[in-house]
Amino acid sequence: MILLQLAFGFVLLVAGGEALVRGAVSVAGRLGVSPLLIGLTLVGFGTSTPELVTSLQAAFDDRAGIAVGNVVGSNIANILLILGVAAIIAPIAVTRSSFGRDGAALVGATLLSIFAVLYGSLDRWMGFILIAGLIAYLVTAYLTDRSSTAQQTATMDTDIPPVTGSLWIALALAVGGIVITIVGARIAVDAAVALALAWGMAETVVGLTIVAVGTSLPELVTSVMAALRREAGIAFGNVIGSNIYNILGILGVTALVRPITVPSQIATLDIWVMTGATLALIAAVVLRQRIGRMTGGLFLASYAAYTIWLVTSV
Repeated sequence: MILLQLAFGFVLLVAGGEALVRGAVSVAGRLGVSPLLIGLTLVGFGTSTPELVTSLQAAFDDRAGIAVGNVVGSNIANILLILGVAAIIAPIAVTRSSFGRDGAALVGATLLSIFAVLYGSLDRWMGFILIAGLIAYLVTAYLTDRSSTAQQTATMDTDIPPVTGSLWIALALAVGGIVITIVGARIAVDAAVALALAWGMAETVVGLTIVAVGTSLPELVTSVMAALRREAGIAFGNVIGSNIYNILGILGVTALVRPITVPSQIATLDIWVMTGATLALIAAVVLRQRIGRMTGGLFLASYAAYTIWLVTSV
């Protein structure tokens, strides 16, 4: 029964990922903005919905390890696992100029998360700061993208068949893809979490590994489908947007709704792994202006080592 549940979940994930990528690229063309911006906003934030629901539910259940570990673990998985897989499928080219705004936002969000973790708790005043940072980023991203990439979008090459019809049809396809991927991820991860807890895994480890990867499945499937379609902007923007939203949006909303204490394990190790992964991503873009297959392989190897350490150290 569990195998059938997992299989059904993955079928939904693949179908939803395909619909989301097609719809997102069509939305970008109709709005006159770049696929990168759509990846950062519609796709990135939409696929982060499972993280939001999971962290809020965990906070209300007084499971701070899952509430915070889910966000930190998802950000680690987004860079090392998801970008690693996507880069192996198709190297991702990213120019320093196009990454400047989003890289700065990612660094700023990461610094805020370090402060919050070392502070030891997520209070409401901190939630206001995080949400304000998210709103400022969204406004800046939209204004700068509209002015700099509208002309490029009109001549954009893509391997994805266009969606016929209006903007609303393309948007409905994208949103429908988000919903399907989220449902598929939820079905696939529920059994894994129950089994892990039954086997005696620590709550924080479950949040950092199974829950984090499970709630990141929409990002994984979307980025893989985008890489297969040679849509680097969607694949890359999906990860960057999700990471920014995970910190500013999810931690911000969680702090506003239900202030929580941050587990000491996250302050000792995991926040620094997330920071190291973020710095490695920025270095790859700044120094090489691409995330190639070798870098993708290193990302995957690092994620495997981190996961093995988490599972075997408790």
